Amino acid sequence: MLAANPAMQIHCLRPGNEQSPLLIIDNFIAEAEQLLANAGQQRFVANSPYYPGVRAPAPLSYQHVLLQSLTPLLREVFALPAGALSFSVCHYSLVTTPPSQLKLLQRIPHFDTTEQHALAAVHYLFHGNQGGTAFYRHRQTGFETIDNSRAPAYFAALEGENDGPNIPGRDAGYIHGDTPLFSQIAEAEGVFNRLIIYRRHALHSGVIPPNANLSADPAQGRLTISSFIDLQPEPG
Repeated sequence: MLAANPAMQIHCLRPGNEQSPLLIIDNFIAEAEQLLANAGQQRFVANSPYYPGVRAPAPLSYQHVLLQSLTPLLREVFALPAGALSFSVCHYSLVTTPPSQLKLLQRIPHFDTTEQHALAAVHYLFHGNQGGTAFYRHRQTGFETIDNSRAPAYFAALEGENDGPNIPGRDAGYIHGDTPLFSQIAEAEGVFNRLIIYRRHALHSGVIPPNANLSADPAQGRLTISSFIDLQPEPG
């Protein structure tokens, strides 16, 4: 039975100029190997044109454990207004796409939504050096997060850069570190049973090192649980 680890370690970083919170929780699940065993029983499929790999549903019990153990912390760290928290996405994920086959949007940082109070969580369930998650600033605009007011200017800037000499080609592979278009402002290392949580409007990308195992086997590959956590505002 899944349970939160009472000995979890919690750290909060506020990187960059905008200092959007990056919550890092080590040793989150008491017996995390249960999740590895469960993932091995799932059927993984490609279900997104943007995610460079395959996914399978994570157990509902995982969602319950996360919300029961972390909701007060999430409200405090991310200054969330009143309202219930719920999962709109929660799935096992395995990066499987070779660097040479990435689409352009998979070679640059991205954001998931312009909603300020929407959160993302990544729980690393692999052993060894398989990379973590990095966060970025767009050099031309200076943006580290993209909300509704910034989106038009950000997309206009990207469009202007699209035909320029600095756009990453297919040989660029997965982004890691500074590039001519983006500067890296933080990196959370991928450590087994580490959970990170951040605002979904932050510019970010998975760190996929050249020696990462791109296997579709959960026991071998870069297994994570990726989640979207949404705030349901109280009726006013």
